[in-house]
Amino acid sequence: MAASELYTKFARVWVPDAEEVWKSAELTKDYNNGDSSLQLMLEDGTNIEHKLDPKTKNLPHLRNPDILVGENDLTALSYLHEPAVLHNLKVRFIDSKLIYTYCGIVLVAINPYESLPIYGSDIINAYSGQNMGDMDPHIFAVAEEAYKQMARDERNQSIIVSGESGAGKTVSAKYAMRYFATVSGSASETNVEEKVLASNPIMEAIGNAKTTRNDNSSRFGKYIEIGFDKRYRIIGANMRTYLLEKSRVVFQADEERNYHIFYQLCASAHLPELKALKLSSADDFLFTKQGRNPVIDGVDDAKELSTTRHAFTLLGINESYQMGLFQVLAAILHLGNVEVKDRDSDSSVIPPSNQHLTAFCDLVGVTYQDMSHWLCHKKLKTATETYIKPIPRLQATNARDALAKHIYAKLFNWIVEHVNKSLHATQKQHSFIGVLDIYGFETFEINSFEQFCINYANEKLQQQFNMHVFKLEQEEYMREQIPWTLIDFYDNQPCINLIESRMGILDLLDEECKMPKGSDDSWAQKLYNTHLKTCSLFEKPRMSNKAFIIQHFADKVEYQCDGFLAKNKDTVNEEQINVLKASKFDLLIELFRGEEKATSPSGAVPGGRTRLSIKPEKTRAAHSSKEHKKTVGCQFRNSLQLLMETLNATTPHYVRCIKPNDLKFPFTFDPKRAVQQLRACGVLETIRISAAGFPSRWTYQEFFSRYRVLMKQKDVLADRKMTCRNVLEKLVEDQDKYQFGKTKIFFRAGQVAYLEKLRADKLRVACIRIQKTIRCWLARKKYLRKKNAAITIQRFTRGYQARCLAKFMRRTQAATIIQKFQRMYMERKRYRQKQAAALAMQTILRAYMARQKYRRLLREHKALLIQKHVRGWLARQWYKRSLRAIVYLQCCTRRMKARRQLKKLKIEARSVEHFKKLNIGMENKIMQLQRKIDEQNKDSRVVSERLNSLESSHAVESERMRTELTRLRGAEEEAKNNANRVSTLLEELERLKKELHTTQKEKKTIEDWAQKYRDEMEKMVAELKEQNGLLKNEKNDLNRMLKEQSQQMTEKMTRALAEETQQLESDLNEERSRYQNLLTEHLRLEEKYDDLKEEITLSVNVPKPGHRRTDSTHSSNESECTYNSEFAESEESSRATEDVTRGMDTSLTLKLQKRVTELEQEKQSLRNELENKEDQFQRARARDDVEHKKARGAELEYESLKRQELESENKKLKHNLAEMRQSLLGNAGAGTGAPGSPAYKVLLDQLNSSCEELDVRKEEVLILRSQLVSQKEAMQHKETMTDPVHHVEDVSKLKDSGEIKQAYIGLKDTNRSPRFLRMPLEANELLSKLRSPTPDFHRLNEDGELWLVYEGLKETNRLLESQLQSQRRSYDNEVEVLRGELQSVKEENNRQQQLLAQNLQLPPEARIEASLQHEITRLTNENLDVLKTDDPTEYREARVIILRRMVDLMEQLEKQDKTIRKLKKQLKVFSKKIGEMGAGQIEGQVSPGQMVDEPIRPVNIPRREKDFQGMLEYKKEDELKLVKNLILELKPRGVAVNLIPGLPAYILFMCLRHADYVNDDQKVRTLLTSTINSIKKILKKRGDDFETVSFWLSNTCRFLHCLKQYSGDDSFMKHNSSKQNEHCLSNFDLAEYRQVLSDLAIQIYQQLIKCMENILQPMIVSGMLEHETIQGVSGVKPTGLRKRTSSIADEGTYTLDSILRQLSAFHSIMCQHGTDPELIKQVVKQQFYIIGAVTLNNLLLRKDMCSWSKGMQIRYNVSQLEEWLRDKSLMVCGAKETLEPLIQAAQLLQVKKKTDEDAEAICSMCLALSTAQIVKVLNLYTPVNEFEERVSVTFIRTIQTRLRDRCETPQLLMDTKMIYPVTFPFNPSSLALETIQIPSSLNLSFLTRV
Repeated sequence: MAASELYTKFARVWVPDAEEVWKSAELTKDYNNGDSSLQLMLEDGTNIEHKLDPKTKNLPHLRNPDILVGENDLTALSYLHEPAVLHNLKVRFIDSKLIYTYCGIVLVAINPYESLPIYGSDIINAYSGQNMGDMDPHIFAVAEEAYKQMARDERNQSIIVSGESGAGKTVSAKYAMRYFATVSGSASETNVEEKVLASNPIMEAIGNAKTTRNDNSSRFGKYIEIGFDKRYRIIGANMRTYLLEKSRVVFQADEERNYHIFYQLCASAHLPELKALKLSSADDFLFTKQGRNPVIDGVDDAKELSTTRHAFTLLGINESYQMGLFQVLAAILHLGNVEVKDRDSDSSVIPPSNQHLTAFCDLVGVTYQDMSHWLCHKKLKTATETYIKPIPRLQATNARDALAKHIYAKLFNWIVEHVNKSLHATQKQHSFIGVLDIYGFETFEINSFEQFCINYANEKLQQQFNMHVFKLEQEEYMREQIPWTLIDFYDNQPCINLIESRMGILDLLDEECKMPKGSDDSWAQKLYNTHLKTCSLFEKPRMSNKAFIIQHFADKVEYQCDGFLAKNKDTVNEEQINVLKASKFDLLIELFRGEEKATSPSGAVPGGRTRLSIKPEKTRAAHSSKEHKKTVGCQFRNSLQLLMETLNATTPHYVRCIKPNDLKFPFTFDPKRAVQQLRACGVLETIRISAAGFPSRWTYQEFFSRYRVLMKQKDVLADRKMTCRNVLEKLVEDQDKYQFGKTKIFFRAGQVAYLEKLRADKLRVACIRIQKTIRCWLARKKYLRKKNAAITIQRFTRGYQARCLAKFMRRTQAATIIQKFQRMYMERKRYRQKQAAALAMQTILRAYMARQKYRRLLREHKALLIQKHVRGWLARQWYKRSLRAIVYLQCCTRRMKARRQLKKLKIEARSVEHFKKLNIGMENKIMQLQRKIDEQNKDSRVVSERLNSLESSHAVESERMRTELTRLRGAEEEAKNNANRVSTLLEELERLKKELHTTQKEKKTIEDWAQKYRDEMEKMVAELKEQNGLLKNEKNDLNRMLKEQSQQMTEKMTRALAEETQQLESDLNEERSRYQNLLTEHLRLEEKYDDLKEEITLSVNVPKPGHRRTDSTHSSNESECTYNSEFAESEESSRATEDVTRGMDTSLTLKLQKRVTELEQEKQSLRNELENKEDQFQRARARDDVEHKKARGAELEYESLKRQELESENKKLKHNLAEMRQSLLGNAGAGTGAPGSPAYKVLLDQLNSSCEELDVRKEEVLILRSQLVSQKEAMQHKETMTDPVHHVEDVSKLKDSGEIKQAYIGLKDTNRSPRFLRMPLEANELLSKLRSPTPDFHRLNEDGELWLVYEGLKETNRLLESQLQSQRRSYDNEVEVLRGELQSVKEENNRQQQLLAQNLQLPPEARIEASLQHEITRLTNENLDVLKTDDPTEYREARVIILRRMVDLMEQLEKQDKTIRKLKKQLKVFSKKIGEMGAGQIEGQVSPGQMVDEPIRPVNIPRREKDFQGMLEYKKEDELKLVKNLILELKPRGVAVNLIPGLPAYILFMCLRHADYVNDDQKVRTLLTSTINSIKKILKKRGDDFETVSFWLSNTCRFLHCLKQYSGDDSFMKHNSSKQNEHCLSNFDLAEYRQVLSDLAIQIYQQLIKCMENILQPMIVSGMLEHETIQGVSGVKPTGLRKRTSSIADEGTYTLDSILRQLSAFHSIMCQHGTDPELIKQVVKQQFYIIGAVTLNNLLLRKDMCSWSKGMQIRYNVSQLEEWLRDKSLMVCGAKETLEPLIQAAQLLQVKKKTDEDAEAICSMCLALSTAQIVKVLNLYTPVNEFEERVSVTFIRTIQTRLRDRCETPQLLMDTKMIYPVTFPFNPSSLALETIQIPSSLNLSFLTRV
């Protein structure tokens, strides 16, 4: 592929950068061959020009597509180079918070410097059993791979953990060991992992120190071998250490510290036990103050010492040894403070009274003179003589430091040896996994001998790593039959040869150490002369002659030669060692004992390095003296060689720890430091080796699925391999870029990116084409839809218009014709009418017009009259109104005018003119009349008649005028009188005017006052209204506050009650879960115990005779008396195997016994706690106990009297029996009583029956005593529970179900008491008081009168209301009592009638029993009525009466039972007698015998019909056969298909009923015990068979329900028929066995869940996650070396249909077995929880599953599961709710994840997911295609901010081992026992129906 095709515009590349190492850039211009530079644009928008190297013309590295960024495996990247690796690690670490990444076979672990919740047991369980590529990278995945390969390949494994100081090597090794301990099942048994972890504080204290890079740096290497047995369980461990940095004991650089243990001792010097060490502050000692920083921030050295001492104790190092170790360490500190002074130039001396040397000698037990002498002298030996020579001060100081280092090294080895002893395995080791925690490549400013050894070791490990990677690559190519070409990889063998070969650096160093005057300078010159010109890897610094440079695989390192010889020699004055060996301190002698043996259990060698040896100890002991003389370098080379041999003999697994930054900031990535470490640890070398070959590898099916879009239909063939070959040949022209293997296609680096580019381009073009086509289709569809709509509208509109036009035209034409004929008709008719009636019309019209005129004139006349009268009336009205207005003012004026007018009238009346004027009108009228008369007389005589009428009228008018004249005269007289009154009226008017004026003034004054008063009143009214409004508002506020507070109080109480109820329910569920977990643990220990017994039995070649192993029959609630026989058998078996197990290891057995003891103690503590709770109830009722003490005393006296009577009766029976025996003996000689006579046999049978009767009486006495005691306890318990106040107070204290049950019983008993009936009133009053808020009196007014009045009214109303309610309640109570009495009388009457009718149908014996039962019932009801009293005296008397009645009834019942049994036994005796007589007669005569047999049949046949009660009788010796046929050998499949469900349970219960019927307690006990043990045995044998476990779960529950249904308890007899009530157990109370069976059912249920989980577990991940239910939705992404399981459904792959079929199979099996429906619902709920939890856990641990398409797949799968629930009618069982976390996780994958609104929606949607789970899913979200977008870091931070207030557990994964507490609701059976038939296929013919 040409560069011009890849380096085009917009292509992204990596360019070097000084700060960030590599920067991303984008090409702004296409690259053409021959260009000298590239035009780039950085991510910040800066344009740069990148110059190409003119020699190499190397182009910058290309960036991988975004879809490949963040991959789990670095080898999955298409472009494999340093910037791609660095960027991928950074994205995973910073953005996704993922610290683990694969790089081929290497796990890269970046230290997050923060605690992460990814190491819990749930994570371990999730990775257990998974392939390494199926889950996200993790240290647990590497550990699982090592564990799996060890078990599969039978080959030892090694995990090599390396890295810089502070990179997290120790933590990674610790988590790997924790994983091994957990998955191997040894965490709770051998405790090896706990011991190894306990050794960590010790090893950190003595081997870790603070450096400039790490506060807790390990200054030694260690290799821990974890041993496993044949079952691959941890049995032990062994630790080997390497290259302890001894120089740190005597010297520390700035800002560094010595080993932690010294500072811990100095910080704890004040402790009393450490006073003798004479320690002080760390600043007072030379060995601890050189670093000038003795304190680590955040570390308490005193507290760390206590942790170290506790770890010593755990590992078996007692207190005395610990103090001895502290003495040696304190002596080292004092030795460092010993000051050596110059005596002269060649000698030195120590002052005689040196304080620190004295302390040193006292602590180590040596003499001061010897030690001071040999610190300043040395012994020289020659062939003949020995000289003692003084040494100068510098040599003496060096000798002192060497001694301190030597002592510390010995102490370190001694501690390692004892740690190994505590971890030593007692069994033979089958295989091991080694964990190597070793220092990484180091380079400092000053590098000395320690760094040289460390880097030398890393060179060896890197060579081994390179060879292993190369080997794996070669194996892969050979396996796929790829032509193998030699890959050029870096081989560091030359560097190793430079160090360890002949005349190498180490050889020259050893040679220089042997020289008498050897020095570092001379050694450096030898190095220069030997290697400077011959080896290119060796260089000399320019400015130094005491240093050299080695080109290591990681980097160049400059070493300073100073100190190399001294550190290599590691010499110690032998005389000083001899002085220490002569010490009186035992521990010191033990430390130097190795000087002679030169061996240790851990393979330690002098100098502090632990040698890895594969040879036996004896071989090494022979060369101890020689090894002691070896140099440190030689020893380290040998131990390293042995380590490499061990690693080469194992399969290695590599973990490279990376330190992201030097400041220890959490999740902060420093690219420079990361690249440096990646180069040093070999990760980049792995990448380079992979890139040199074919790093990208695809299976043919994966390649076809991914790149199907690049193929045409004609290219797809049936052969996938050929299809891929043809397509690749077309897509990639260069044949060298890929190779075809057997199962995979191999690609060169960059080819996958090229194919992804082609795929993305093809998809982009396809998307554009699809969008174009869809948009065209949508637009055309829209256009056609509009066009069709328009055409339709136009068609309908035009049609409508046409129809309207036609209609209009038709109507117009019709109208025209109608008009024509109508007009013609009308005209003709009109013409004829005019012609025929013209005259009549004229006449009528004229008459009409005349009448109209007359009527108009009449109307006008009448209108005038009406107007006249109306106007007159109006005028009068106006006049009257005006008159009223001015009458008072005109009165005087009118009087005056009247007087004047009167005078004037008087004058005028006297004159003639007046009368003329009066009569002038009359004359004129007369004249007119006369003229008219004359005229009329002249005209006709008719006029004369009219004249006469006129005359008559004139006469009338004249008379009227005369009357008017008379009136006027009267008026004149009245006017005269009025004139006289005018003066009086005027005077009155003046007076009235004055009064009016005065009145007006007064009125004005009054009006002003009234206005002022009105204003004041209005103001006052306004103020009052305002105050009234305020008062109303305050009243409303108070009422509202009262209402709100009342509502709040109610809500608070409701909420508190709900919380309390929820808390009680949760506590009950927790207690139930805890109890069931204890049962599970107990069952597991039982199985373990049985397994151990089987192993012991199998290990014995010749078993002892009589040896027998029995199953354990212990249960959590079983009593010891129930299993005495089993205990005896177990003791017998233990005695039989005692000699066999004597020589075996019993540590595991002892631990199991200890665990069983702890469980028993815990159970006992729970019982004690229950008893304590009961004692608290009893103490609360102590006062009532004192009150009732006398009554109880009377009861006890009465009971004692009854017992005495029974005992006396027993004595009488015994006396009668003795007399009968004597009489029999006395009459033995008589003929009638001869032993062979029939009478003798009859008497003998009666005697035996009497003996049996006596035994029965004994048992009845015991039973009666136990019943009396239980009744007494029950009554006491009732007394303690009758007080409701204490019950209410102590409800919140109840813990378990037993206490809640007792409290409920007490509450029911309390409710029957009338005292409790008054409690609701008190509660209501109390509630009302609580709800009433505290009023604010100052808000109302100052005096508070209004509030006091309001309170008084409220109190009065409350009092009246309470009185009314009390009267109403009393009335209601009386009515209810009367109604109850009436109803009870009716019921009693009906009951008596029914009983009478039933008794008449029963036989005499049954009548007696029924009458007694009826009497007991009646008395019980009466007693309950009597108990309902408030008087304590009456209450006590009633109780005494009840007890006496009960005892009397029991006596009567017992007497009746005794009589019946006696009669039955006599009947049996006589039947036997008759049978014997009949047999004797048959021998002599045949026919009489037949006659004798005839009377026997009528006796037996009615008995069977009468006594048949649904029982099965069996002999005691047939019990084993019954259990064997019914339980052990029964096939569930046949029973489930052919017989009724629960048949074995019914048969066992019917057998149990017969044992109860015959009152055989031993038979009951053995039957139940055998049943339980047999069920346990069959479950142990076939516990992995779901059908068997389901069958016995169903039968165990049915057996438990039968025990409850027929127990006689009223609560279980509600649904029984009368016949079923007759079948109740009568003699034994099996409540304890019900608990045992309930525990057994719980164990079976848990076994069922476990079996179901084992079947479903392999299907869940494949069916729910990996399989593509909707084909083609998700695509396969490129993967690396760790191939994941393919999601394509191959043959044998589990799918969702497999899960649904399995669920249906489970459901059908349980239904066939008759499992209770409620129990089926619980099982289905547990099934769905397991499915949801396992799916979600894998989703959270698999980055490739977190995509949008996978979310759609999951939601579809969940919908199929819900559909299955609906089909089975199980939607209400709670199974759907268990899938809610998975549903929300799938929704989270599909929702939009960009804006704040999206974040809010996610927070409100994902309520079932924890914050850690939500953030984890968002971090893992990975786009499958380039069209999807990643979740931004900002969005994730927003989610975290919104969810930080959630209160939840930080656990990431769901607990897949969690089992919901199971309950067994009572489910009575309607099946009648007497109807059950036993099929012959069960082989139970020995059972007899009774």
